[in-house]
Amino acid sequence: MIVKMKKLTILVSMRERLDALKKLRHLGVLHVHAIKSPSSEEIYELQNQLANIEKTAIILKSDDQESREDIDAPELVSKVLELDQRRQTLRAEWIEKREMFKWFESWGKVSFASIEKLKSAGLFIRFYVTDKEGFKKVAPEKHITVVQEGKNLVKFVYFGESKDDTLDLTEQRMPQIEVALLESRIAEIETELDTIDGEIKKLSPNKGVLQPYRLAIEKKLELTTVLHGMSDETQFAYLQGFCPFDKVDEVKSASDTNGWGIIVEDPDDPSQVPTLLRNKKPIRIVQPLFDFMGTFPGYHEMDISFVFLIFFSLFYAMIVGDAGYGLIFLGLTTWARLKFKKAPSEPFTLFFVLSIGTIIWGAITGTWFGSQAISQWPFLNALVIDQIYSFAGTDAAQIFMMNLTFTIGIVHLSVARLMAAAKKLPSPTAIADIGWVLILWCVYFVAKQLVLGQSMPAFALYLLYAGAALVGLFANFQKNILKGFLLSIGNLPLSIISSFSDIVSYIRLFAVGIATVTVASSFNEMANGIVAPLILVLGHGLNIILAMMSVLVHGVRLNMLEFSGQLGQEWSGKEYKPFKE
Repeated sequence: MIVKMKKLTILVSMRERLDALKKLRHLGVLHVHAIKSPSSEEIYELQNQLANIEKTAIILKSDDQESREDIDAPELVSKVLELDQRRQTLRAEWIEKREMFKWFESWGKVSFASIEKLKSAGLFIRFYVTDKEGFKKVAPEKHITVVQEGKNLVKFVYFGESKDDTLDLTEQRMPQIEVALLESRIAEIETELDTIDGEIKKLSPNKGVLQPYRLAIEKKLELTTVLHGMSDETQFAYLQGFCPFDKVDEVKSASDTNGWGIIVEDPDDPSQVPTLLRNKKPIRIVQPLFDFMGTFPGYHEMDISFVFLIFFSLFYAMIVGDAGYGLIFLGLTTWARLKFKKAPSEPFTLFFVLSIGTIIWGAITGTWFGSQAISQWPFLNALVIDQIYSFAGTDAAQIFMMNLTFTIGIVHLSVARLMAAAKKLPSPTAIADIGWVLILWCVYFVAKQLVLGQSMPAFALYLLYAGAALVGLFANFQKNILKGFLLSIGNLPLSIISSFSDIVSYIRLFAVGIATVTVASSFNEMANGIVAPLILVLGHGLNIILAMMSVLVHGVRLNMLEFSGQLGQEWSGKEYKPFKE
């Protein structure tokens, strides 16, 4: 459930505002909402410090050596960044010098001093590379010496009589440095770079001191940001934030003790209010999935954790669809839980539920590593429900499965509309969502007729008529009934078509599930001879990866798009993050 929030405004004297913030941080219950955009030199400096810490952590490569503390964190950051800056400067110079040296690699180790002497004597030497056609255009009376002639290019030296005596070709200018000095400098740079790399490597075992330093700077930055986000007047300052309703008394008590002023009120803008989810332990197991997707319901929206968990578990089982894979998942989850005993329990519990659900679904469909032979074992065959047997291979079985997915879809979407209606009560607009339930069931029968060829019952159209009437009258309920009706009816045809698409989308549960079985069976047939174990391991491994990807693409989609669309859920929330130590 989404916890009800209260908006708090806390007034303190200017002299005591920093002390008040530290005490509020100790309470750890107020999600601060900045009254003004926090800006200051201190914030900028702390942000730079964090950036430097991150950069230092990247530069210091991870080593297996035990972390030492030969140097404190600020000194480590300063020294590493100084070394890295010097390294970057040297690398830039090395690249420049290497580019210059390429000329000598091409033309030979020509002495720059000799070229200059010839220039003083009135002989200007220039170096050119051109194609055969360009070379033919050089006037015959020009003094040239061909250095190299290839299939397409000609490299030659031109001897001019003045500084303005050039050819209409691109000149390859000689670097104004002696090649020996250039080689020497390149070697010096490389030696110095090796020395710097060695010094950084020696500092790497101290990388462990950065983490506590980073946390300390982050906390200081958070405090400073909140401080500068307060509204300050001549005599006093105040801040605002949001607090769970059952924690307000703690803030009130602190206010009484410290002489702060406090105003407690209901939030006036739901878009500003953070969302705090508080569910019972069995339902909390789905939260890691929401965290992974980065989705969070808005404060004015609904917590669908329970419904999401139920239907996602079903979708997961149907998409993976193989009891053998479920056993692998169960074994891996058990191993991981035993290895990481101190880790949060929710992700492991979720995978236990999903794995067991997959085993149950695979057992009743007779799917064990995509093998029909295994499904015929007597004690396993007794678990199979014939209508959904994966290897039935009949049109009737496929139609039954598609019919089942449509039925799951209409139930799922109907639950969404009923939840939307419950949220709107006691507003009359809730009746419009009941009307949509009727329309969805009519669309369900239409989908079965068009896709599966099943006759639509006579009462289906009456569901449409009744539902359309309820939507028209109550979706935009107002005193001017005709105006509200016209507003509601305008988009109804497109919305009905969209609902048809939503219901048909659930056929993906059948399509992806049967694809998983087919791929597994194909690899089983390919597994022959001495390479059979390799084919089975690689084939089923690939199939498991594809199944997991399908869960994210299809299983999550049905909840986040189709279901949420009918519910009107936009997932526009921001997480409740209290200001705390």
